[in-house]
Amino acid sequence: MSTAPNLTRALVLETPVVSPDGAGGFVTQWQALGTLWAEIRAGAGRERFASLGPSGEVRLRILVRAAPHGSDARPRPDQRLVEGARVFRILAVAEADNQGRYLICTAQEELPA
Repeated sequence: MSTAPNLTRALVLETPVVSPDGAGGFVTQWQALGTLWAEIRAGAGRERFASLGPSGEVRLRILVRAAPHGSDARPRPDQRLVEGARVFRILAVAEADNQGRYLICTAQEELPA
């Protein structure tokens, strides 16, 4: 990464909390861990065919400051980032630069049903 990312978007990092629903199943609720400043870049897009016809899918590259492994501030693939009504499901996390200053979160925006 030759230039520093422009971290101007405040995203809330959320982690799933699974608990019994009282009927023999489970319900997932989301717990906020904190706010990460980020830059969102569009990644590769593709068209796929769903039951209601074709739909588009775009992977996003969300850059954030790095945090140590095990830290609550370090995103994981089972978590999500939220900006207002927009929800970004984290698919993968990797170091963005050789110095380990930034992380790239590959994410998929979840669209309301």
